[in-house]
Amino acid sequence: MDLPSFIWLWKIAAWSMGLSLLAYFLLAVTGIWMFRTRASGNPSLAALLPGGYSGLRILHYVMGVTMVALVILLLAIGIVGTLGEYGSLGHSQHLGAGLTTVVLVLVSAGSAISIRTGWVWARRIHVSTNIALFLVFVWVSLSGWSVVQKYLP
Repeated sequence: MDLPSFIWLWKIAAWSMGLSLLAYFLLAVTGIWMFRTRASGNPSLAALLPGGYSGLRILHYVMGVTMVALVILLLAIGIVGTLGEYGSLGHSQHLGAGLTTVVLVLVSAGSAISIRTGWVWARRIHVSTNIALFLVFVWVSLSGWSVVQKYLP
């Protein structure tokens, strides 16, 4: 294909990935904070935020929605950029890593919605999925680095 350079698209992807990793870290911190507050029965642990525990939960949800949006953006950029550059998908293991990341993020978000309705098993799925997501983020970052090397001059 005779298309313009996709370097601007890769810049957006790099920022999105960096922000996704930051969101993941902040979600881990607020998730652990929520767990400790709930487990100790001490609401003063969440008193640092406006709204207390409810404010902490809202912050956690907003960051979660942000991370879902960033991961979907990364999926779209990856598909458009790869199709534009190569005309097909599947040129590296990065596709599998990316799709696995998207699935795990969506499972995590779906289980988070179920936690609020009181299903105990949903919390276990949410935490387990997020632990697995850490490993998949490492995989997608490493495989993405090798993809980025193909586009740098």
